[in-house]
Amino acid sequence: MGFLRSRLAGTFLTCAFAAYLPAAGAQTYMFSPVNQYGINVTAEYWNPVMAYVSEKSGVKLQLKIGRTSADTTSFVLAKEVDFVFTNHLFSPEREKLGWKVFGRRQTPPVHGQIVVAEDSPITDLSQLAGKDVCFPGPEATVSYKFTYAQLLARKVDVNVVFAGNTDGAFVQLFSGKAAAAGVNSQLVEGYARRENKKFRVLWSSPPLHDLALMHSDRVPDRDAKAVAKAFLGMHADPKGRAILEQSSRLAGLTEVVRFIPSDGSEYAPYRDFYRAAPAQLR
Repeated sequence: MGFLRSRLAGTFLTCAFAAYLPAAGAQTYMFSPVNQYGINVTAEYWNPVMAYVSEKSGVKLQLKIGRTSADTTSFVLAKEVDFVFTNHLFSPEREKLGWKVFGRRQTPPVHGQIVVAEDSPITDLSQLAGKDVCFPGPEATVSYKFTYAQLLARKVDVNVVFAGNTDGAFVQLFSGKAAAAGVNSQLVEGYARRENKKFRVLWSSPPLHDLALMHSDRVPDRDAKAVAKAFLGMHADPKGRAILEQSSRLAGLTEVVRFIPSDGSEYAPYRDFYRAAPAQLR
């Protein structure tokens, strides 16, 4: 089983995983969700969704994820993908790239958090000075940019360590390799339920909306609308709802999470952050 998981992981790292096999000559669009979980869980979460949306919309979608969240975002910036699930595109420079928000998951607001294990002797941010603090990656907007900006503002000088994704950051935290982790509150709660772990929150940001479903301005309007309709209607179709239930359980979410429409206005706090963020985090 371990060998099989390793081979599967290698497949995801080197090429896109076909969630829906298109007919010869048919247009296929790449979909890249941010790596919030380990690569296997990310694929298990999204592959059934990709298969459903492809079948329902008649538009072929193929999952493309990198080894880390930064790798996946590099695909987006290089224009190698057409649809994304991300919050990495709200800086002034990246908003010029032409991505359009059409939906998001209906979840409670999330918070950027700096956490330690519940039994850690650390009770205050100031105690992290000089210690290793682990983050998913340099592109993790809520987990890294919001949280590290807080440490910079308080002049707490830490050793920044990147784990590749949030699950990797948690592993480093609970193994003792890192004193604290910068994370997304939704993923903290999900990991705590999945792995029976307990955390202490040292700092929490104001509320933020979950990641956005977006399409490139290169996608024809007809195809973009068909894909959006399939995502946004999943919860109303028994087959689609069953997939949402499965995905929600896999992610450790307490409720069945569905996709709802968005025009992107809910992401104003991200835009506000970039206007005032330290130069190294923009």
